[in-house]
Amino acid sequence: MKFTPDDLRVLRDILRWRRDVRHFRADPVPPEVLAGLEAAMTLAPSVGNARPWRVMRVRDAARRAEIIRIFEGCNQRAARDYDAATRADYLQLKLAGLREAPEHLAVFTLADPDEGRGLGRQTMPETLRLSTAMAIHTLWLAARAENLGLGWVSILDPAAVAQALSAPRGWEFTAYLCLGYPEFTDDTPLLHRNGWQENRNPGWIDCPPHAKGP
Repeated sequence: MKFTPDDLRVLRDILRWRRDVRHFRADPVPPEVLAGLEAAMTLAPSVGNARPWRVMRVRDAARRAEIIRIFEGCNQRAARDYDAATRADYLQLKLAGLREAPEHLAVFTLADPDEGRGLGRQTMPETLRLSTAMAIHTLWLAARAENLGLGWVSILDPAAVAQALSAPRGWEFTAYLCLGYPEFTDDTPLLHRNGWQENRNPGWIDCPPHAKGP
């Protein structure tokens, strides 16, 4: 397969317009689209081909309400870490679309999967979690290509989430994702637009020359 300059432009558009979405419409996501997103995740790279991610679709209202309760408690505690002026700015930020998003996906990482037989993770076991993160990014891009929005809710207590969702033993909580059609699309991160943190490019640097001995 040889890609064209037009393919590259489309990819760059998807990357540019992939944003952390927190404002969702209530429209349901069609089952066939969800199935396509599930299939897209299988295309993500993973250490030793272990495929350590496990995705739980949270549809039960009581479970969702418990996740919202955990988020709100964690968010209030996080706000207390800032001074009064910054705290006011922080509390004005919309940091999750938990109440609006039609789809909730809880993503876990298997702590010690049989798959892959340990290949590539003996010296760096964190590559299992990194593999799950790459699967999430693959899902994110595929969702954007379907004109969907995805938001990663990180202000959560992992142990509390795992308990609230009755996660099986050996499943480590990695991410809670809100998925649905966005109320609006924007190519600028909301935190940048709201003045919290600019979208800066850290750039690449050259590795310094090897220091020769005497």
